[in-house]
Amino acid sequence: MRIITIVGNRPQFVKAAAVSRQLRERHEELLIHTGQHYDDDLSRVFFDELGVPAPDRELGVGSGSASAQTARMLAALEPVMAESKADLALVYGDTNSTLAGALAAAQWRVPLAHVEAGMRSGDRAMPEELNRVLTDHASDLLLCSTSTAVANLEREHVHGRI
Repeated sequence: MRIITIVGNRPQFVKAAAVSRQLRERHEELLIHTGQHYDDDLSRVFFDELGVPAPDRELGVGSGSASAQTARMLAALEPVMAESKADLALVYGDTNSTLAGALAAAQWRVPLAHVEAGMRSGDRAMPEELNRVLTDHASDLLLCSTSTAVANLEREHVHGRI
């Protein structure tokens, strides 16, 4: 199975450290770094110290408003999705990288897995909350860390498998 993993910030790098090595034992993983966190102290150091495989692609989108950053990520992910012929896209958490990866996968009809699905604050004014909800509703496989997250997704009637 060919899996495209999309990461862009510190919490995602930490999670990828645990998951990528396991994935690569049985599957082909293409690791994409959006560049949401681009400073070496916020990015490369985590890859080096946690043993995360080096990204196969670095999109280098940099900073900006949530909308502008997400739009640049989505545009940069389009050719990656087209070339990858991925069987599954994997995203983590609730960042702009998460949402861009979810949208790219949905638009390219690549099944999407969301790690940390179902987490909710209830505050739709938070950009992270919007990213969480939209990603969950675009996901085919929702990987939850708590029973509360499962209940949230069941209450929202997501179409993916929880």
